[in-house]
Amino acid sequence: MNILVSNDDGILSNGLRALVEALSPCHNVYVIAPDRERSAAGHSLTLHTPLRVEEIDPKYGAKKCWMTTGTPSDCVKLAINAILSEEEKPDFVISGINHGPNLGTDILYSGTVSCAMEGAIMGYQSISTSLASLSSDYEDFRFASEFIAQLLNRLDKYKIPPKTILNINIPALEKEDISGIAITELGNRIITDDYEKRIDPRGKVYYWLAGKLINEPEAASTDIVAIRNNKISITPVTYEMTRTNIIQELEAGLCKENVCEWF
Repeated sequence: MNILVSNDDGILSNGLRALVEALSPCHNVYVIAPDRERSAAGHSLTLHTPLRVEEIDPKYGAKKCWMTTGTPSDCVKLAINAILSEEEKPDFVISGINHGPNLGTDILYSGTVSCAMEGAIMGYQSISTSLASLSSDYEDFRFASEFIAQLLNRLDKYKIPPKTILNINIPALEKEDISGIAITELGNRIITDDYEKRIDPRGKVYYWLAGKLINEPEAASTDIVAIRNNKISITPVTYEMTRTNIIQELEAGLCKENVCEWF
């Protein structure tokens, strides 16, 4: 298969390296990633400055590699629309492996998740994957990368539905310490919005986001609980945000007696 790999940690990140090394023996891997860390970039696109793209020597067993000045979402749009040939277009878009978890509603800020979501928007099967650890040594990503390579083999028999990605979080543990795999839903936010007010050496006020972790009930079937219980979390996520189940209710509440025809 052809695999397009990108991330938000940059072209030189250990997570990307481990993932490409695990996939390249069996697949044609193409890499396009930011030239620097772009964490928490969300689904932003570059509109008002030129996007620089440089092809570099292939790394980690990939067929071809490019680095860009753009965001994670830019990387996928560029790759599919402007860089890859028709023969190189991906069967899968895989984002990661991210340094740190992407759990709960914090995925809304994630460049890693947005990178995969861009692939889904364009009609490609897409996966975002993250290591639930603050450690970023190469060896920390080895099991996670092996798991993704094995997962691709199983996805031969299951097609990810349109408008959907699989958001995968993997505990930073040895294989024998993983408790299993859980198909989960998104949890609530994992960190509170607390800011510390500080003073810099010049006497100027600044703020530092310093939230605290939020605990969820142990019985919840969420990604947060799965990681807490040393399980790999696989969450199907869609960008289709319309709350179709309340359309009729909303119409009945707002449009009684033709009130919605005021124009």
